[in-house]
Amino acid sequence: MVIPAPRRTPCRRRAPARTLNAGESEREAGDRVDEGVDVCVVGAGPVGLTLAIALRRLGLRVRIVDKAPAAKHEARALVLWARAREALDSLGVGEVLRRHGVEPAAVTIHARDRFLGELTTGWALSAHARPLNIEQHAIERLLREELARLGTRVEWNTEVTDLKVHEDRAEYTLRHGDGTVESAAAPWIVGCEGTASVVRDRLGIPFEGRRRTGLQVVQGNARPTWPLGERPGRGHIFLAPHRSLLVFPLPGGGFRFFCFRDDPDPALTAAPTVDELRDLVADTTRIPGLRLETTEPLSLNRARFSDRVATRLRHGRGLLAGDAAHAWAPVGGHGMNVGILGAHNLAWKLAAVHRGQADEGLLDTYCDEQRRMAVRYVREMRFNFMELPLPPLGHRAFTATVPGALARRGFQRRLDLRLSDLRRNHRGGALSRHHPALHRRSGPHAGDRMPDVRVTAAGSPVARRLHTLLAYERWTLVLRAEWAAPGTLAALRAACARSPLPVRILPVTPRDGIEAGRLGRPDRLYLVRPDGYVGLVAPLARTALLRDYLAVLAPRQKIRPHRPH
Repeated sequence: MVIPAPRRTPCRRRAPARTLNAGESEREAGDRVDEGVDVCVVGAGPVGLTLAIALRRLGLRVRIVDKAPAAKHEARALVLWARAREALDSLGVGEVLRRHGVEPAAVTIHARDRFLGELTTGWALSAHARPLNIEQHAIERLLREELARLGTRVEWNTEVTDLKVHEDRAEYTLRHGDGTVESAAAPWIVGCEGTASVVRDRLGIPFEGRRRTGLQVVQGNARPTWPLGERPGRGHIFLAPHRSLLVFPLPGGGFRFFCFRDDPDPALTAAPTVDELRDLVADTTRIPGLRLETTEPLSLNRARFSDRVATRLRHGRGLLAGDAAHAWAPVGGHGMNVGILGAHNLAWKLAAVHRGQADEGLLDTYCDEQRRMAVRYVREMRFNFMELPLPPLGHRAFTATVPGALARRGFQRRLDLRLSDLRRNHRGGALSRHHPALHRRSGPHAGDRMPDVRVTAAGSPVARRLHTLLAYERWTLVLRAEWAAPGTLAALRAACARSPLPVRILPVTPRDGIEAGRLGRPDRLYLVRPDGYVGLVAPLARTALLRDYLAVLAPRQKIRPHRPH
């Protein structure tokens, strides 16, 4: 059953935001609240658009602004991994993205002109097991179209120039492309506008880290003339001293050439020429007679990076997401994915707090979980030798180990799962409670992504993936149908009825013994968060643990890390 949310008391609103009159100061304009706006999202990249869509699906009113004059069309991020694909699918955009992308089935690894082995994809137990190659500008276009269907459009040429947060609102100043200045306020503001974030600066949040020296990325889209062909489902990685070249198929034909290399001339900042990219590719691959025909429009890019993470992701009514919160060199291709997962983590929490269903401390769990994930990525990507340029001795040592590793199925599976982000978890966080007696048993742990096992639910004999029965709009209490006696269900309903959060009680039957093992023992319950992670694992008979968990989330309560007794 679904426990409905309490009816929300209408907020007292002031006059709508307006532009300043000639000679009127920002102070004189006052702190007007944007009529019909609950959250102002700053930045219309993949993260800001994901956040805006998620908030709109949860019923919040969103304004999204971007200082750019229009959408960009250039070589930027390319890959969506499995967990980010699952998140976007839960927001209703997974299928449209799939139709506009290509799913690589394998990547061949070369040490220049020597074949080392093949890395296959799709080992994960997910409806989106393979990565999806789709260019960032295409992702943004499709997300903007979905957001427009939800009634919100991006306001281009609109820059946040100042921001002040108060106990009940965030006041901000906008400068439009025609030079007019607008003073407005909304209950919440979220900065998603990249590493040079004005929101982060005005909130006074340090962006700690340092520049990554000795590394630049040269990339571009092109159609090659080479003997490797152009199969849509196959990519290539070429390893050489001081450089690593990734070549991934594009949905419209051709490839993205993405080269991590040393940085012999840090003063060189101009975009690479076609000749530079061709020479770099030819020298790395050692393929004779290689030619590149660039795609239209021309997409060539040179970039250098810093590894930085904000010291905190929230200051009162202001929050950070995406590159405004964390950024690192695109080794592994996970920056956009981590930002999208952060927006997916934040939106349901922000909506619950805004509606009065949960205490503001719930937003601090977003900050803790997302910041911990970002710090882990920064650390791990420094050891990604498949993509980082290595000196000659390190290159020889590493490439000598690759054939043996790729020949093992266990290594293939572990690497694919690591890239998919499906094993990333929030264990140990304030929202993850696992009964101590269950720690060494089978099934997911509190903080893990809920496994996408095949199950049948009441009223349907057809086996379905469990994730299709979850929903971003609510929590889901999963239990085994054979243990769902009337008395048990009554006790669970009573425990959920005390909470203003929407909870659906979902008895399921695993399709077979293998799926049952993945789901864990039948005598326990799993409370799954709206974003698909397990919040609570407890014995089914201990309904008091469920009641206590939901009570901690209630308004006017402080959420503290759980320590088992």
